[in-house]
Amino acid sequence: MAVESRPDASGSLPPQNLEAEVSVLGAILLSEQALDGLLIDVKLRPDDFYRERNRLVFRAMIRLKEKAEPEPVDALTVCDELNRSGELEEAGGTAYIHSLPTQVPAAANARRYGRIVKEHAMLRRLLDTTRGIQEDVFSFAGEPRELIEKAEASLYRISHDERSGEIRSIEAVLHDELEKLEKVSREGVAVTGTPSGFKDLDNLTGGFQPGNLIVLAARPGMGKSSLATNIAQNAAVNHGRPVVLFSLEMSETELAQRFIAAEAKLNGDDLRKGRVRPDRWPKVLQATEKLASAPLFIDDSSDLGVMEMRAKARRLDSRESLGLVIVDYLQLMRPEPGVDSRVEQVSQLSRGLKLLAKELNVPVIAVSQLSRAVEQRPDKHPLLSDLRESGQIEADSDVVMFIFRDDYYNDQSEEPGVAEVKIAKHRNGPIDTIKLTFLERYPKFANHISDRGVEPPVRAGNGGGPEL
Repeated sequence: MAVESRPDASGSLPPQNLEAEVSVLGAILLSEQALDGLLIDVKLRPDDFYRERNRLVFRAMIRLKEKAEPEPVDALTVCDELNRSGELEEAGGTAYIHSLPTQVPAAANARRYGRIVKEHAMLRRLLDTTRGIQEDVFSFAGEPRELIEKAEASLYRISHDERSGEIRSIEAVLHDELEKLEKVSREGVAVTGTPSGFKDLDNLTGGFQPGNLIVLAARPGMGKSSLATNIAQNAAVNHGRPVVLFSLEMSETELAQRFIAAEAKLNGDDLRKGRVRPDRWPKVLQATEKLASAPLFIDDSSDLGVMEMRAKARRLDSRESLGLVIVDYLQLMRPEPGVDSRVEQVSQLSRGLKLLAKELNVPVIAVSQLSRAVEQRPDKHPLLSDLRESGQIEADSDVVMFIFRDDYYNDQSEEPGVAEVKIAKHRNGPIDTIKLTFLERYPKFANHISDRGVEPPVRAGNGGGPEL
């Protein structure tokens, strides 16, 4: 049970508004329908009240509504409920309960009073959190980097407390889900998550779903980084979803050139080497302007651990409300100190990315290498067991996608430039294989099937194919 905060060393009381607390309780006693709005819209909870007696009264009101046969909420029933629980005197007694309705300025403003109570509760949590941070700093209770990440996580939870995990009844969950399903059915929208920009892939996954960890894995040379950057560009430029790309391999300059070439439909090698015809420069300028206005963010730190990554993503999400996080790639992330086993290190990184997806409620795509076991088999198609260095990657992931190109191994391939993207694991949907193609003119994938409004497949040239 929460307790009332005491004055600090300066004699100051924590943030509070007792008049608003009394007005909330009085408004409910005058009209019990106000309780539903306070619980659902304001998300007011008993612990949001500063004064203990007010917490007890509000909790008793909730108990009356949650009974198998709900009882009316008025001064008489609340007093009776508090008396049964042995809390009546602690809650101020009968006289206090009956006085509450007389202290309400306007019962119709219950939600506004509730928001005032909620805001002061958030300020008290902020005060308590900063005091805890101070204590950790003065006691040296951990590495500085760990303390900073812990502090940022605590502050983020305060500002996003409505997102934080809480026990919910199946009724509330079903109500929210039914609204989503009804909207999908009414609008005929198959993509409910962040779109990848590839129709076949989006039809299969419904878009990348909030809270999911998506692993995109392949051997070197298959084009996994190219596909990841294409997805980032499609989501940010074409669909306006804020995307952050943590690139531990490519520099921001390389990424910028890749994005411009893809958007301007130019050969990437020609752009890098200054072989762009004068009549093509307007396309470069248009592509640059379009990219500049897109909510696409890049971090090319080469030495990045999961704690710093989570802190950066958390900070950006508080400003931009992220739609997608991409990490390229998992095995290049810096492991936390104290863990010597490579398998344990990768497991720790994988788990950290899954926690990031859950904490921010956004999809996280982790690009990953596959083990050399693929090369030692006659059939080079990847398997889940090929995920490099840790089976924990498969366990943590909600979706696992593999990229395979037959022409990488076979000079006589019947489908040059075609990449098979296999959904090998899909926790909440079907698994299947789709085909994407590198376009020769610029470093970008396209759907292989041409009758769906995308460009027809062409053979990938040296400048437009994936990096080998």
